[in-house]
Amino acid sequence: MKKMFRSVKYDLPASIVVFFVAVPLCLGIALASGAPLFSGIIAGIVGGIVVGSLSGSPLGVSGPAAGLAVIVFQAIETLGSYEAFLLAVVLAGILQIILGYIRAGIIAYYFPSSVIKGMLTGIGILIIIKQIPYAFGFIENSGGFSLENIRSFITPGAVVISVVSLTILIIWDTYLQNAHKIFKLIQGPIVTVIMGIILVKLFDGTSLQVGPEQLVTLPVFNSVGDIAGSLTMPDLGAFANPQVYGIAITMAIVASLETLLSVEAVDKLDRLKRVTPTNRELRAQGIGNILSGMIGGLPITQVIVRSSANVTFGGKTKKSAIMHGFMLLICATTIPVVLNMIPLSALACILIVVGFKLSKPVLFKTMYKEGWEQFLPFIVTIIVIIFTDLLKGIGVGMVISLFFVLRSNYINPFFKDRGKSGETVIQLSEDVSFLNKASIRNTLQHVQPGAHIVIDGSQSKRIDHDVLEIISEFKRIATNKKINLEIIGIEHLLKKISNGNIH
Repeated sequence: MKKMFRSVKYDLPASIVVFFVAVPLCLGIALASGAPLFSGIIAGIVGGIVVGSLSGSPLGVSGPAAGLAVIVFQAIETLGSYEAFLLAVVLAGILQIILGYIRAGIIAYYFPSSVIKGMLTGIGILIIIKQIPYAFGFIENSGGFSLENIRSFITPGAVVISVVSLTILIIWDTYLQNAHKIFKLIQGPIVTVIMGIILVKLFDGTSLQVGPEQLVTLPVFNSVGDIAGSLTMPDLGAFANPQVYGIAITMAIVASLETLLSVEAVDKLDRLKRVTPTNRELRAQGIGNILSGMIGGLPITQVIVRSSANVTFGGKTKKSAIMHGFMLLICATTIPVVLNMIPLSALACILIVVGFKLSKPVLFKTMYKEGWEQFLPFIVTIIVIIFTDLLKGIGVGMVISLFFVLRSNYINPFFKDRGKSGETVIQLSEDVSFLNKASIRNTLQHVQPGAHIVIDGSQSKRIDHDVLEIISEFKRIATNKKINLEIIGIEHLLKKISNGNIH
């Protein structure tokens, strides 16, 4: 009992902070996704209560993620309905459970960091682009932005709220957050939301008045039946649409990547150095996504922003994530009228700051300094994501990264050294594959008559059959060229080659 009380003593304050961070982000991510705003709250509730209970992560907090907003937005447009999209969320959850059971929890380690950074940066840029209209007070039925209808595109009151919101967020992050613990406890996004509500009330009846179409719109519940009636079910008829499966695969991959990257980061922040079981985490996320999709919620991942807030404010166990989920549930069902006072422009500014943090200009400079092998996959991933979609961007980035890997293998399957008495030592690397054939053949073909060559394969664990054939052939012609050839460590393999016994 004492142990439980001690845990709650630390977890309750942390869960309150996470709750205040989660409310504007859940609503903002739903806004960025082009989905019903209540879907973000549903995902936050499921992520907190269900995934929090099933996960083995002591400090991770799950919910809707900004990194998936672009995929969701494009998926809803592609499928033509939110209900069809929900079916893709359910299928993505099933795929995540399968990934967990086949022990794919190490999948994140197989993606180059340059591509992952490019993915997050591209997502950040797209979030900023998509939130600019809301920051200016764009009205959906105004016909889009153009010089002719600029007045209907820009709402003065929304612009004022955006300027104030951005100012608060920038000052909070740059100066106040590190000035005193109180400014960490009271997070910038919740202050931005409160100030946005105040300004909306002050602007009522003036030329700066903000219309109802520019405010959050959540269902107001009068009974349990109202709550059940507000939930959206997936369209099972969309099983016949092949696009649903492609979207489900994309979401499963990206959601799993985001989760595993967050797990790695949060485990490093854990003062007790606990290690999250990644396969169990994938299964928990999969179950959460199935449930979220079944009742109308956005896809879920473990999210670094809420998780780091949990760590910073003293969370000790996963009770903090679970309690924050219950707080979201209580808030959504008892005070939706208050949430419906929040201006969309304030939420847009919160997301613009999130997008900027994902795509900071300094990151471009850092990646450029790391060389073309890092910068080119990074920048190409960003460009392809912006102009096509997320999965294509990741795919093209992976291809470019693979090109540099193959190029490196071609150039560096061995190194040459000047040995004793003027001999040249060719030290083969640990793994010499068929990709190294051309480089090794080219080197041996340029050995001059009379040279003293040492081919040392003593450190090699694996040498491809094709490479052994090249060395065996060189051994045969070395005598004719009067080349003094010494072979170390692989004589037995060359003997098998000459006898035709190696495969």
